[in-house]
Amino acid sequence: MTRPLQTNDNAMTYQSINPNTGRLLKSYEHLSSEQLEQSLATAEATYQKWKHTTYAERAAIVHKAAALMAAHVDDFARLATQDMGKRIDEARGEVTFSADILAYYAKHGEAFLEPTKLHPKHGKAHLESSPLGVLFCVEPWNFPYYQLARVAGPQLMAGNVLVVKHAGCVPQCAIAFERLLLDAGAPVGAYTNLLISYEQSDRVIDDPRVKGVALTGSLAAGRSVAARAGQNLKKSTMELGGSDAFIVLDDADLDKTIPWAVWGRMYNGGQTCCAAKRFIVMEAVADKFLAKFKAALEALIPGDPMDGKTTLGPLSTESALLQLLAQVDAAVAGGAKLLLGGKRIDRPGWFMQATILTHIAPNNPAYRDEFFGPVVSFYRVKSEDEAIALANDSDFGLGGSVWTKDEDRGQRLASRVDSGMVFVNNLDWADAELPFGGIKNSGYGRELGNMGIHEFVNKKLVRTGHVAAPV
Repeated sequence: MTRPLQTNDNAMTYQSINPNTGRLLKSYEHLSSEQLEQSLATAEATYQKWKHTTYAERAAIVHKAAALMAAHVDDFARLATQDMGKRIDEARGEVTFSADILAYYAKHGEAFLEPTKLHPKHGKAHLESSPLGVLFCVEPWNFPYYQLARVAGPQLMAGNVLVVKHAGCVPQCAIAFERLLLDAGAPVGAYTNLLISYEQSDRVIDDPRVKGVALTGSLAAGRSVAARAGQNLKKSTMELGGSDAFIVLDDADLDKTIPWAVWGRMYNGGQTCCAAKRFIVMEAVADKFLAKFKAALEALIPGDPMDGKTTLGPLSTESALLQLLAQVDAAVAGGAKLLLGGKRIDRPGWFMQATILTHIAPNNPAYRDEFFGPVVSFYRVKSEDEAIALANDSDFGLGGSVWTKDEDRGQRLASRVDSGMVFVNNLDWADAELPFGGIKNSGYGRELGNMGIHEFVNKKLVRTGHVAAPV
């Protein structure tokens, strides 16, 4: 077997390494201190002008960016497949969705930020929304355009400007998205891609010109960045990991549920924060569900993610693969049973077999861990109450789903799940209008929808009218 080139997550360069072959495609040096300072200065100067533009002027640029993205889906998708191994059909879907997000905020941003009329006892009052300034966004590799669109769309429409540190393994995507906005007519400094180190990120957070921080990433990254933002008394939002429960009730239609189970776990190679990760199935249908699920996973075809026939693509990096393999080994050492997979696939690139773990006890590390890849954690329960207790016995609280023929029953259970999002008989979170975010170790704040545009604006109270002074 040809061993792929290993990546160094702490390297001071940004590298595009093809996960299908392990071959280095391009490498980029990080910014010098002087270049970083110039980027921040330009962003601040641009903000002083951008905040005075009209919503119509902002919308014209954001809408043009959406149109350009939609017109060049294949070009953007190809870069995502090269950078992080996303299967080409999924990459095209992400590009299209990202364009939809930009178009959504171009259309609705002004209405979302209209002044809210209040009704005090005396005089008049309203809340108006004004931008905060330069925002620092730290974004992950697993959705290299969607993660950018869902901060750029709302925040540019709100009148903020962005400086963005994207993940080190998707530099081509990061550069392409910045170029997209420039091609759409955004002024230099409205959206700036920063090829910077972690130490330089701390400098950006500390900089007084930066007024807010948004991060999507790991729990460890969230703790570090949120703490730094807090020390500087800066507003932050955190969209972190998840260990979502996929709850299958005894009356579930398995013919409809199994395809969603496969998609929910295997979409994006399982590298999704809101993926279905813990499958909690009632005893009455557990054997049948597990047999069908196992057969469906066994039928997946590993291969080149550029090939439309491939149904199991590579993981994003060598380090991600090795970490996942180590997690599975630790789970088995802790008493879990390996029903399927658990090994690296013997071929070039960073491929792992679809994997199913069962008999996971509460003292097993797998009970608490998030598996960011094609690994299923399977649990049997005897009742609804046991299913909810298990679903909520997690440090994370991002999403989850309930599967049943009785939607009223499903909604009752959904209300008992401790998470930011719950779906009944679907996992269709891909809608620009739906707010996205979690609780507990999954973070705080919301992106997308009406809520997403309000995270980094000043809600200013303005009250008018003559009121007699207190005596």
